[in-house]
Amino acid sequence: MNFTIFWDLAVILLATKLLGMLMRKLGLPQVVGAVIAGLLIGPAIWGRFGWAPVNPTESEAQFLDGIAEIGVVLILFSAGLETDVRELKRSGLAATMLAGAGVVVPMAFGFLIAVPFLGGFSALSDQTVLLDAVFVGVILAATSVGITVETLKEMGKLNGRVGTTILSAAIIDDVIGIVVLSVVIGFKDPSANPWTTIFMTLAFFAAAIVVGFFIKKLFKYLSEKYDHTRRIPILGLVVCFIYAFAAEKWFGIADITGAYVAGIVLSCLRDTHYIDRKVDINSYMIFSPVFFANIGISASFDGFTVSLLLFGLLFVAAGIAGKIVGCGAVARLCRHSWRESAQIGCGMIARGEVALVVCKKGIEGGLFAGTAIDPVMPVIMLVIISSLLCPIFLKLLFKNDKGLPLSAGGGPLPEPLPQTET
Repeated sequence: MNFTIFWDLAVILLATKLLGMLMRKLGLPQVVGAVIAGLLIGPAIWGRFGWAPVNPTESEAQFLDGIAEIGVVLILFSAGLETDVRELKRSGLAATMLAGAGVVVPMAFGFLIAVPFLGGFSALSDQTVLLDAVFVGVILAATSVGITVETLKEMGKLNGRVGTTILSAAIIDDVIGIVVLSVVIGFKDPSANPWTTIFMTLAFFAAAIVVGFFIKKLFKYLSEKYDHTRRIPILGLVVCFIYAFAAEKWFGIADITGAYVAGIVLSCLRDTHYIDRKVDINSYMIFSPVFFANIGISASFDGFTVSLLLFGLLFVAAGIAGKIVGCGAVARLCRHSWRESAQIGCGMIARGEVALVVCKKGIEGGLFAGTAIDPVMPVIMLVIISSLLCPIFLKLLFKNDKGLPLSAGGGPLPEPLPQTET
């Protein structure tokens, strides 16, 4: 075994923690700090001088990739655990329409800005180019409401009509985005039949629901008999990894889809928060920092050109405009005021870990290979810029706005999202 890996892990954990704390002080997501830490300690910058704090060999890179893969599975499993299925049922048609627009419009914008950089519309006859263009839009479909939640809490608007609408739509948005991700990655196999890919995706969800029904019954029994014991989160991880394995191995869809569905299966249990807390500890101690830092460590500026910079700027603009236009327009159709519609649209623009996860999985699935687009840097730009703009826009739009109490829209108050420890 090459013991240099211990040095790599030590530097990664220290750098991600320090940069994460700095970003937190600046009002940005800690994942931004973790990705920037990867850029600063990796060969992207220091490699030009012949040395880097972390410059993994091929075997070390494979080891880090393995840890990162576990990290991304745990991230999506945790996201599934935090999905309130009862809130999804209550959110109704309006939140579903908002979420759908929040996926479709950014995807369309992303597709349109990607086409000129991939050879124009004539090049779309090549399935590989077409999938690359579609996947640019898929990356833009993700929403991360962590920044939005913090901002709305600070202003006392989280439990208002707009805050509840944003939270409900964001949950459904992520569900739709994960499904689309699985379908597009499935199409990447040139031998795959499109209808077979769609059928296998639907078959996975059907099987996951049926099996999940019995798993949930088992966990309800275990939660009552062994309340808050370590065996519960351990068994939860077993379910997570089995679902991730089955999704990839037997159904040909992304392992993170399996992990996310496993989290949903175990959500709304008596011990769900306990499972989530234990999973979160395992995740943020090593696996998640390695995943986010590895994105920066694997990045390279060798192919960074003026054309890629232009694409990055358009990508950011499309990502922000897509959410504002799509979600804002549907909010207006659902009889929200113009001001509320703008608040909802701007509340959905923030991107975070989900966008980074989707980007990474697309590259691992063979997308963007041999094209003029390297999506890593544009996605990092989007995460940073959208995280900065989201609270600014919201504070401007809520200025001198008393807002409507939740009773005006009906329904119970959602629980605040759990905060990550620093």
